[in-house]
Amino acid sequence: MKIIVCIKQVPDTSEVRINPETNTLIRDGVPSIINPYDMHAVEAALWIKDTLGADLTVLTMGPPQAETALRETIAMGADNAVLLTDRAFAGSDTWATAHTLAAAVKFIGADIIICGKQAIDGDTAQVGPAIAEFLDIPHISYVSMIVSVSTDSITVRRLMDEGYDVVEATPPILLTVVKELNQPRMASLKGKIRAKKIEIRKLTHNDLSLDDKDLGLKGSPTQVKNIFAPEQKKDRIVIAGSAQDQADELISILRAIKCI
Repeated sequence: MKIIVCIKQVPDTSEVRINPETNTLIRDGVPSIINPYDMHAVEAALWIKDTLGADLTVLTMGPPQAETALRETIAMGADNAVLLTDRAFAGSDTWATAHTLAAAVKFIGADIIICGKQAIDGDTAQVGPAIAEFLDIPHISYVSMIVSVSTDSITVRRLMDEGYDVVEATPPILLTVVKELNQPRMASLKGKIRAKKIEIRKLTHNDLSLDDKDLGLKGSPTQVKNIFAPEQKKDRIVIAGSAQDQADELISILRAIKCI
């Protein structure tokens, strides 16, 4: 069995700042991390690998420095890593990103593809399902438990608005996972040593036989015009005291502003 995990290197949200003049993210000097949901995807793949003896490849698209994130997953136990890096990929929206990643998955080959449910810098939750659509394979989103897995079947539990579903599928299949699924393992010393020595495979759009017009900014039907912080409001009222005191004061305030 072959497994591919798609990860993304994102800015550490605790360090994100916004340029007040351009309304864009200030990325200079901001540390990058592996998208937290993707860490749970890596752990899920490692669990399957430990159970079935699968071959695990971690895939990402980004600039050369994204290699650091890939080496971190190698240290955790991944077998191989592939970096999609090409100026033609710059400015990709979720559609162009999914299109490129799907081409890479098809090029490498996989029975199970696992993604985090969403990236914390965009929160669209679109890329994983879109990869499945480009590959024309089924997908199961919001996986919170892997009930069982074999070489020809996987059963998972997925979160729903009111409870959960238990779904069985036959590979090839794409999963997107939530943080409730597992606790990502720590990298071992042996893994860290291996991660420093391993060669990261790099692919460009020429390797994937992709047309420039379908990639990056050219191939993106959506574009982000600006990013801005919500306007801070200073008319907040804090009500203290016992529950009864708070309720009485709240009623008085609502009556004063003629809401009741």
